[in-house]
Amino acid sequence: MRIVDHTQLEELAREGTRSLCPDHTRITVGTASCGSATGGREALAAVREEVATAGLAVDLRETGCIGYCQVEPVLEVLRPGEPRVLFHHADAHRARLIVRALAEGRMPTELALCWIPRNGERPEWALPRYDEVPFYSKQLKIVLRNSGVIDPDSLPEYAARGGYHALWRALTEMTPEEVADEVEKAGLRGRGGAGVPTGRKWRLCRDAPGDEKFVVCNADEGDPGAYMDRAVLEGDPHSVLEGMAIGAYSMGSSQGYIYVRDEYPLAIQKLERAIADARTAGLLGRSVFGSAFSFDVHLARGGGAFVCGEETSLLQSIEGKMGEPNQRPPFPAQRGLWGKPTNVNNVETWANVPEIVSRGSAWYAGIGTPSSKGTKVFSLVGKVQNTGLVEVPMGITLREIVFDIGGGILGGKKFKAVQTGGPSGGCIPDRFLDLPVDYEELNRTGSIMGSGGMIVMDEGTCMVDVARYFLDFLREESCGKCVPCREGIERMLEILERICNGEGREEDLPLLEELATTTKDFSLCGLGGTAPNPVLTTLQYFRDEYDAHIREHRCPAAVCKALVHYSIDYALCDDCGACIKLCPSGAIVGEAKRPTEFIDEKCIKCGACLEVCKPAAIRVQ
Repeated sequence: MRIVDHTQLEELAREGTRSLCPDHTRITVGTASCGSATGGREALAAVREEVATAGLAVDLRETGCIGYCQVEPVLEVLRPGEPRVLFHHADAHRARLIVRALAEGRMPTELALCWIPRNGERPEWALPRYDEVPFYSKQLKIVLRNSGVIDPDSLPEYAARGGYHALWRALTEMTPEEVADEVEKAGLRGRGGAGVPTGRKWRLCRDAPGDEKFVVCNADEGDPGAYMDRAVLEGDPHSVLEGMAIGAYSMGSSQGYIYVRDEYPLAIQKLERAIADARTAGLLGRSVFGSAFSFDVHLARGGGAFVCGEETSLLQSIEGKMGEPNQRPPFPAQRGLWGKPTNVNNVETWANVPEIVSRGSAWYAGIGTPSSKGTKVFSLVGKVQNTGLVEVPMGITLREIVFDIGGGILGGKKFKAVQTGGPSGGCIPDRFLDLPVDYEELNRTGSIMGSGGMIVMDEGTCMVDVARYFLDFLREESCGKCVPCREGIERMLEILERICNGEGREEDLPLLEELATTTKDFSLCGLGGTAPNPVLTTLQYFRDEYDAHIREHRCPAAVCKALVHYSIDYALCDDCGACIKLCPSGAIVGEAKRPTEFIDEKCIKCGACLEVCKPAAIRVQ
């Protein structure tokens, strides 16, 4: 059915409400990529089988990522008159136990993580409320508002959560100019990295000469450990489509593209379904909502080149050309896709737009800091207790993210650094843990907001090796079009590899700084312009580690194999002989139950002896 008036949209929303809150039990299983990887689909099959066996009246649904990846797979139960109950580590076995308990008429709260308020209920369960769980207590979900709640394949459920009401309001109550004003007053900045004010970009595109204009969604998420865009596309694809439609109305565009990497098959599947459903309902295509406004969206599938995250490279790829950056100006807003004015925003940016139009710019501008409004989604990974997607107000401190939400460092080890902004981000030391997280504050440390990757490192991390690792990644991903990036990254990597191999020279560090500065200042695109950040920040904050590698031929973190030496502390050794048996290279010599020494020439520094030595008699230095 094509929706042409607000009454029909409200009826669609009522249908979604009946689905979200049925008059019988609803069980929802997280089957996004993270949930599926940990057994979510097996849990779904187990629930389906148990429900059939018990003859229960259950509405079984799938949903996207709830963010708390550490406790996947997750399962949610909603019974009439009760709040939602979230179950963690709900693999197939636990899923069966949950359904069997429900068949007996009881809620198995001993297997649950928390309960989620729905209509003000306060159950008698000895179970924390959702906002009492440390991982969620300081989060504010705007972009992730529907992920983990709705079935991403259900247009009615999206409408029940306010979906497409913002588009209706824009088309019927606002002029294109007023929409741009609202976004600009909200202070929304592009969440893809540079942080350019979104409303300003829209105005540039709208005011550019030409009748044909394009809007593009950059979903080419390639940062190691980052999966914010994937989670939104898999869990709430309509929010991106609605945001793009609102932007297209404001800019006078009738065509849009979503550039998504081919390594995201589930995201592509959800997008294809959402686009088809929106077209059928008249929310995309000709005469949206029966109005004079027409707008359609097409998918462009990328081959996985990291450089295509840069907007001019992305546009080249959509056109079927090699993904290489172009000189700017002219900017895409002036001359972009097929030479036409084009606006490019990333997934997270577009997903913010419907909430801004629905709830108003003053509401959004009231969140965050004076220069960075709203929330930011981070993928919190690395040496931290609680990994997952974290959506927090701008201005929250790094300490709150790492220790309050993330639960601190794994194994009780000491925090060393956090890298923000993906492989081109800087490494921020512990002295900045109380730094408010926004665009300007991160830039002052030498790092960047980027798309939102946040990698936590502990005391066992070698910062020289970290810089080497990320430069190696960027060397592989550089398109090689411009000399500063192509040659600068290559030469910096050569120096870092030499230092990690114990062959560093005193003159390497000033040369490294000079190369990093030149590459940063003269590269054609953002990849080369930010690639030196890991080098510059580790040199700035962890210079002592570089000095130890070069002057003392020692890796303080015992990571760089060429600078690591193993020995046995005989005061602790209990003569068990386990290290002799396990050593794959015969580097530990001696009679059975009587190890005598390590032979450095044979030792491959694999660390197997460390794992098996119960009295911790193996020393690494």
